[in-house]
Amino acid sequence: MPKKTGDIPAIDKKNLEKILTELAELFKNFGDSTRVKILYALIEQDMNVTEIAAMLQVTQPAVSQQLRMLKKSGLVKSTREGQSQVYSLADSHVRQIINIGLEHITEE
Repeated sequence: MPKKTGDIPAIDKKNLEKILTELAELFKNFGDSTRVKILYALIEQDMNVTEIAAMLQVTQPAVSQQLRMLKKSGLVKSTREGQSQVYSLADSHVRQIINIGLEHITEE
């Protein structure tokens, strides 16, 4: 039978605890408003730290710290362009998570 959209992936019972702990760690990243703002900004375009800091009106060190956490969690990636690192969403799943969250909180 084909898998329906929205079905929960099958998880081997012996790995369930580990997987759910990793899921909780992933969602912790969405518990900080600065990190969520960074992810939302990166939906629109790839940016370097200076651009993100200016857009969010947050200091560059604060943005750098949050980007390190997001990168460690696999939510953003970076590429070197000249002297700076340009950040982007790691993959389309991150965009989907943000979109689903926005749909949930804006539904009437």
